[in-house]
Amino acid sequence: MKIVLAGGSGFLGRALARRLLADGHDVVVLTRQTAGAPATGDRTIGRDVSWTPDGTTGAWAAEIDGADAVVNLAGAGIADKRWTTARKALIRSSRVLSTRSLAAAMRASSKRPPVFVQGSAVGFYGADLSDRVRDESAPPGDDILGDICVAWEAEAHPIAALDVRLVFVRTGIALAMEGGALPLIRLPFKWFVGGRVASGRQYFSWVHRDDWVNLVVWAIMTPTVAGAINGTAPGAVTNAEFSRALGRAMHRPNWLPVPGFALRVLVGEFANAGLVAGQRVAPVRTQQLGFTFAHAIIDEALADLEQRRR
Repeated sequence: MKIVLAGGSGFLGRALARRLLADGHDVVVLTRQTAGAPATGDRTIGRDVSWTPDGTTGAWAAEIDGADAVVNLAGAGIADKRWTTARKALIRSSRVLSTRSLAAAMRASSKRPPVFVQGSAVGFYGADLSDRVRDESAPPGDDILGDICVAWEAEAHPIAALDVRLVFVRTGIALAMEGGALPLIRLPFKWFVGGRVASGRQYFSWVHRDDWVNLVVWAIMTPTVAGAINGTAPGAVTNAEFSRALGRAMHRPNWLPVPGFALRVLVGEFANAGLVAGQRVAPVRTQQLGFTFAHAIIDEALADLEQRRR
């Protein structure tokens, strides 16, 4: 199969691209970098094609025509930098415009890919301190992350009218040693000063990166999968429970809480939206459709990742 991947040079995209290549697929990575320059410094993620995701199409759109699948993970990192007004605008526009460009390319294709997998996030459901479970039928939240995810998904909705199977993968906090949130979360534990964030009551909806990769591959290959699915393990935990599990996996104490006000000073509004508050997300529809998580328990998932690191 020929699979076009937007956002393939990111933390999740690289892992997905390498899996697809290992499975024998032809992977085309749409990259903002100069055409022909590998996004990761090697050729292990596929063939790079330069694009400008500004809401319009370009020469790159020829790769969409006749492809077997498109996966869209493009967008500026949520937690990469402090949330200034400009940064929040970029987080939103990079998602909206890249999806708009891909939708335009799909409309212009004479032979449209039969499946389009659209990235999204559990931020769709909003963040708070409640223990209310959100499955795929839950309404969107009314905070900034909910607003961004709703706008992001909305740009992809017209693709379904093109007789294309459209899948939304709402991803939780993906865990791996090579990137994402886990290396940063591990640092204080490494130096024996780890602990919960703020109250620790906020829910932490996580997923082992291997399960996330398997989920996206499954969504591409399974004709009955369409609509929203949650890319989170069925065992969501509170931040305090996650911190205790990480301490056990690393053989480190879990004793020094990180106060919420310190996070607000460091990262601004993102502290409220993504760290001090949370969401308890369950992959109900994902499992009903037949996907099985290999890593459903946080202690086992963290132990697996720590073992790989050694």
